[in-house]
Amino acid sequence: MKAGAFFDPRCLGLYLVTDAAACAPRSVEEVVRAAVRGGATCVQLREKDLSTRGFLARARMLKALLAPLEVPLIINDRLDIALAAGADGVHVGQSDMPPAEVRRWMPGGIVGLSVESADDVEAALESGVRLDYLGVSPVFATPTKTDAAPPLGLAGLAGIRALTRLPLVAIGGIGPANAADVLAAGADGLAVVSAICAAADPELAARGLAGTMRAARPRRPEA
Repeated sequence: MKAGAFFDPRCLGLYLVTDAAACAPRSVEEVVRAAVRGGATCVQLREKDLSTRGFLARARMLKALLAPLEVPLIINDRLDIALAAGADGVHVGQSDMPPAEVRRWMPGGIVGLSVESADDVEAALESGVRLDYLGVSPVFATPTKTDAAPPLGLAGLAGIRALTRLPLVAIGGIGPANAADVLAAGADGLAVVSAICAAADPELAARGLAGTMRAARPRRPEA
């Protein structure tokens, strides 16, 4: 996906969020390659412990890997890294750089915002900032983000679905056992961390989740 290209929300379907610790002893690159072979359609690079130079090097490596496959690379939080690496977009949380600033610097990029409540959704809509999707978190309890808000559950996700027509990417404790229920509750995409990064076979794990999405989509009404 080229920067500034027309945004197709279908790329958000199976959204891999990287976790270097969960990938170990494999490299992040190895897991991303396997996940994309299995059907991952978007990759978010999330790095909390790397130095800026290390983060940038990894972002450039993944961009070189994913660009020929037309799989977008989203950078978590760090606008500077996204710009320097030529990434396709940035995902920010409620306490990160305001989405308006991200959009100002990446007018043609993909901009996503985490929301944890109906109030967050309403504030995002009232801001007037053009967002490409909302990351709804956490749907279920998750060990990969210790500072997360209380789980929304399927009812909370459905409530947020009723507030907006923006694509919703659900994250938090999502895996093979509950993926279909999350989609039925209104999610357009599934953001997964451990379900792929920590899987014995990331390619097989991604293929299973991608299959769940294909099976669920024909039953869902068009937006």
